[in-house]
Amino acid sequence: MWKVLLVEDEVFVRESVKELIRWEEMGFTVVGEAGDGAKALELITAEPPDLVLSDIVMPKMDGIELLKETRRAGIQSRFVMLTCLGDFEYVRQAMEYGASNYILKLSMSVKDLRDTLQKIRLELEKTAPTVKESEAASAKDKIKHPEVNKIIQYIEEHYQEEITVKQLSQQVMMGENYVSTLFKKKTGKTIIHYLHELRVKKAIEYLLHTDMTVSEIGIKVGFFNDNYFIKIFKRMTGSTPNQYRKSESSE
Repeated sequence: MWKVLLVEDEVFVRESVKELIRWEEMGFTVVGEAGDGAKALELITAEPPDLVLSDIVMPKMDGIELLKETRRAGIQSRFVMLTCLGDFEYVRQAMEYGASNYILKLSMSVKDLRDTLQKIRLELEKTAPTVKESEAASAKDKIKHPEVNKIIQYIEEHYQEEITVKQLSQQVMMGENYVSTLFKKKTGKTIIHYLHELRVKKAIEYLLHTDMTVSEIGIKVGFFNDNYFIKIFKRMTGSTPNQYRKSESSE
């Protein structure tokens, strides 16, 4: 199944989009929702979806800026923009940044959505083998790329601390946007996703082999907010830290 993220500040529109389509029948599954661009960007960087269905005009961060930031992070998720009649200048900008299509919200129909999803699915199926080959090649090139290796080494040595892309770019004396794109190209993962994976892996070791509380473990591995730690842990393992500890200790 191709993963879809719905981004729309109007709950009614978001629910309507979910109900209009039998997603699984078309090869898609809705894996997340967001009511603003800032929240959507957090979800996208943590676990990039195959398709982002996004409104253009939203609070905190609009759909155009969301698309730009996603591309700056080196993430190539497909974007389809939901727009109103007066948003065509925004649509033009979205298409320039690589949006696949747009749909007018006021006249949105099942046919519009199905046709668009069919187009996106064909694009994804066509590029999937290329992506897999690229990722395999990238895995071999990590070994060869000194800057990427230096970033990985820095993350592994400092994962307990607050780490930003700016810090990493300074380590290798490159621009932030270039570092993000390079890392994604060579590893197949965003910097944030790689960091979260490492932190969760270390957290699991503490859960299984110490009596530390979840809060203490979160801080120990670099998550300084309990709720955020639990959310990321559950997203990556399917259970909360406490549930994980109980399930493993009962086996």
